[in-house]
Amino acid sequence: MTSFTKKEYEFLKELGIGPQNLGCYVNGTWKATGPVISTVNPANNQIIAEVVEASAQDYEEGMSACAEAAKIWVQVPAPKRGEIVRQIGDALRANLQEFGRLVSLEMGKILPEGIGEVQEVIDMCDFAVGLSRQLNGSVIPSERPNHMMLEMWNPLGIVGVITAFNFPCAVLGWNACIALVCGNCVVWKGAPTTPLVTIAMTKIVASVLEKNNLPGSIFTAFCGGAAVGQAIAMDTRIPLVSFTGSSKVGLAVQQTVSQRFGKCLLELSGNNAIIIMDDADIKLAVRSVLFAAVGTAGQRCTTCRRLLVHESIYEKVLEPLVDVYKQVKIGDPLEKGTLLGPLHTRTSRENFEKGIHNIKSQGGKILTGGSVVESEGNFVHPTIVEISSKAEIVKEELFAPVLYVMKFKTFEEAVEINNSVPQGLSSSIFTRNPDNIFKWIGPQGSDCGIVNVNIPTNGAEIGGAFGGEKGTGGGREAGSDSWKQYMRRSTCIIILITQCLNLITFYADLLGLFPTIAVQSTMGVNYHWLKESILASEIDSDTPVSLVNSACKVLMIDPESLK
Repeated sequence: MTSFTKKEYEFLKELGIGPQNLGCYVNGTWKATGPVISTVNPANNQIIAEVVEASAQDYEEGMSACAEAAKIWVQVPAPKRGEIVRQIGDALRANLQEFGRLVSLEMGKILPEGIGEVQEVIDMCDFAVGLSRQLNGSVIPSERPNHMMLEMWNPLGIVGVITAFNFPCAVLGWNACIALVCGNCVVWKGAPTTPLVTIAMTKIVASVLEKNNLPGSIFTAFCGGAAVGQAIAMDTRIPLVSFTGSSKVGLAVQQTVSQRFGKCLLELSGNNAIIIMDDADIKLAVRSVLFAAVGTAGQRCTTCRRLLVHESIYEKVLEPLVDVYKQVKIGDPLEKGTLLGPLHTRTSRENFEKGIHNIKSQGGKILTGGSVVESEGNFVHPTIVEISSKAEIVKEELFAPVLYVMKFKTFEEAVEINNSVPQGLSSSIFTRNPDNIFKWIGPQGSDCGIVNVNIPTNGAEIGGAFGGEKGTGGGREAGSDSWKQYMRRSTCIIILITQCLNLITFYADLLGLFPTIAVQSTMGVNYHWLKESILASEIDSDTPVSLVNSACKVLMIDPESLK
């Protein structure tokens, strides 16, 4: 029994969502022959709608069509591909409010975050449009005369994108917008718990492809679980697989893809720290920590999970932070004024409770929160825990609004704590000291992929490359030169055959080897002028015949053919 007839769900019809939905877009049509699942609202755990997932047959049909579409898409000029992505961005703009509302409804993040996530995809479309005219190679000086050396960037063919529930459309945007302008087709498996977002996003992309008379299979989408993800990882037709999720699953995906010599782009777990030095702006730091630790109910990969505070200001930071935590409004993410929505699933709520138990067993002291909210939904209280940086649980990613706080004495100690965890996504320091700032962003500072100063660990901009080191996977998405991961690089050396033939002909004639060569020379009048010039008179008449013969050998030319 779904809640689809509720008045607050009427907007879903504008996105093409109904009470029952086919969850595969294959070969330009909607179909699905797999199991039927229900998607639920995490605020009350009531069913929103039903979705038919992909079967193995659906997957193979979709991939076969996608492989054929890749032969067409690769021939479309990059700026034309950019125009298609621009139209996708415009279609998203026209549906921004409704789509953002769907993200909030199905994922559980508050409405401003849901709308902001869709806006991020729009921004990625804009970025990719400009990029489509800047997929530049390089011309490299060759050490050999009459040779040219250059780099060419060509499409991979098909890019597989496996996304997670916490950013059900933004991560797709980071990957697909770039992959498409680079000339690749896209195969997308959305998170199994956010299938409506997957369907709505695909319908928007499909409408643009259809409007431009392009094969729908340029963008292929599957709703499904681990079996579809495993199929993508094993598929030799997919040279690059972008995976977002836990480090444990990401490692398994990487091993599978590597066994077939494919490439992986991994965006995995984060265990991000904010350092507050003794000279920091405390008010700014406290606001930033709240935003970074509580936003999206602690379910961002860039969520602040560890707070390192200089011992001299520890109480000055902790007191106002605990106070604002107690004021956070928890509730329906679609309601105005809500700051903390639910965790995404009942399992997430159970993991929160298990995490709190483990924290206490490892000596953690709960300063505020630490319990679930008794309701039909998956709500929990935002939590601050005082704990040692050496506790084992601190090295794990508890995907919930739980913040570990700890003291430090020196900058060097703070950096050591920051770098002591297996993950390496995002990090931040609050300080006014230029020495500490430049140490922090340098080789003796943070070992993360994102290294911020006086702003929180979250809120990355699309213009920069997004990703992390160590257990975070090492991948880079979105801006900077991340596009290079979606293409293959060829180093090309070109010898200018006509010019080399001219040179051989010129020297051979000067040596008197081939008297009839002047008639065949492509240098025409310039040849005759050069022969009579000072240059010709400076040529050593004793130059051995082997000079010409050697040059012909390099060029694989029969010297007799020049006569």
